[in-house]
Amino acid sequence: MAIKKYVATADNTIVNAYQENLTTRGTGSNAGAADVIETFSIYGRQSSGSAELSRILIKFPISQITSDRSSNKIPGSGSVKFYLKLYNAANSKTVPSGTFSLVAEPLSKNWQEGFGLDLESYSDLTHGNIGSNWMSASNAAAWTQPGGDYITAANAAYPYRWFSQTFYTGLEDFEIDITQMVELWSAETLDNYGLGIHFSGAYEAHYDPSDGNYDTGVLKNTTGSTISYYTKRFFARGTQYFFKRPVIEARWDSTRKDERGEVMYSSSLAGVNDNLNTIYLYNYVRGRLSDIPSIGTNAIYVSFYSGSDDNSEPSGQAASSSATTRAAIQLPTTLPHTHVSSINPYVVTGAHVSTGIYKATFAITGARAPLTKIFDVWHDGTGKNKPWTGVEYVTASILPTNLSASQTVAKPVYYINITNLRGQYVTNETARFNLFVRNKDWSPTIYTVANSTVETTTIHSASYRVFRVIDALEAVSYGTGSDAHTVLSHDVSGNYFDFDMSLLDPGYEYAFKFSFYDSAMSSWSEQPELFKFRVIDNEY
Repeated sequence: MAIKKYVATADNTIVNAYQENLTTRGTGSNAGAADVIETFSIYGRQSSGSAELSRILIKFPISQITSDRSSNKIPGSGSVKFYLKLYNAANSKTVPSGTFSLVAEPLSKNWQEGFGLDLESYSDLTHGNIGSNWMSASNAAAWTQPGGDYITAANAAYPYRWFSQTFYTGLEDFEIDITQMVELWSAETLDNYGLGIHFSGAYEAHYDPSDGNYDTGVLKNTTGSTISYYTKRFFARGTQYFFKRPVIEARWDSTRKDERGEVMYSSSLAGVNDNLNTIYLYNYVRGRLSDIPSIGTNAIYVSFYSGSDDNSEPSGQAASSSATTRAAIQLPTTLPHTHVSSINPYVVTGAHVSTGIYKATFAITGARAPLTKIFDVWHDGTGKNKPWTGVEYVTASILPTNLSASQTVAKPVYYINITNLRGQYVTNETARFNLFVRNKDWSPTIYTVANSTVETTTIHSASYRVFRVIDALEAVSYGTGSDAHTVLSHDVSGNYFDFDMSLLDPGYEYAFKFSFYDSAMSSWSEQPELFKFRVIDNEY
């Protein structure tokens, strides 16, 4: 699973806007318990040059992110991205017209959420009770600067302090990459006081110092906007809508492209990268993936052999990148050798992927009549020029094929099925789904049907999405960009993916849809089938 969401732990809207009498400002108001949060900028409502502002305070459970990273639920720094997501709350108020920008800045002071609800007349005042407002961060501390204390300048300790998004209709969600900030919080380089979200300086109302309102909490912004932007609302953490809660969403690429079932001999028909093959080793101990004790997270090594006379075990000399090698198979000298050991041409250097999983990437060539079966031996590399003399961990086999060109452009139509789909799942489980795929034009003979099992077709670029059946609400969208967080893995058994049911609101029916990349069209093509299932709170 390559998605995990962290719901906000506190949020509030603070304002210096005038109350209904247009005389008193609501600088003491609190909306920490409201089901929406909002930001606006109002110019000239009370008098010529008057300015009224609203800002959002929001905080997330960074300690949970750190804990999940320690327990390998999410990857380490550099292998995962974090996105702040706030969802537009439709309402009867007007929305800001024209292009504008919202910014998210890290706060430099701790603050309290509070219990206020009123976002209309600003009547829920803190008056020394728990909660933040325009003037105070808590019932014990005032803001140094009314409207919130922010990290106002970048430095070597925290170079990333400003995140922004441009809006064009006023109805968009707020989604920005805040990976750098989350990493600073997680590493405790910066204290986690959350973020302040508001209009950027160019869109905050212009302040006219002639009205004498310095003491009323109006920011001294003399270069801001002289038009109003009212009002941009988002759902708060207290909303009843499960999928609209403000979150930090972690996304990463967890795909494993195990090509053991489709290893190819190097060919002039393919480029350098396409001639490379990647195979995996899965070390299960009593049903659980476990690192090999003597290897741990270090490099593992692989050597390749032809077979014995009966093709039942490795035989002969290991394949080598040396031009003088006379083995039946070779590691090509014409390809980059980043994966071949620099001190041992007989050895491919593999890598640790995750707990109990290792992989190796290589290219291989054969004789004019290439072998139909070769053996991969995983070992510790201590054998130097004789890898077979070191500690061997696993011996497996590969059935390589030759690449061939086609005389026609194929646009296949597929039949797909999830072979292990259940009717319902519990919200705290993560399930693996296996996808069976075959060409709809497949025409077996009587002999084929009687004597063989239909093999699945591996789709090298496949992605999934999830939606709620009752209203077609998108729960998880296709993630086919740089994050690749909904892209399917594959191995010798075909395509598969893991899905965390806690991402879904229990008590509803959902459906998976799949999209395959069409290389001929250079686009993704959604498949017609859908696969329904229900998520429940507890297993009865």
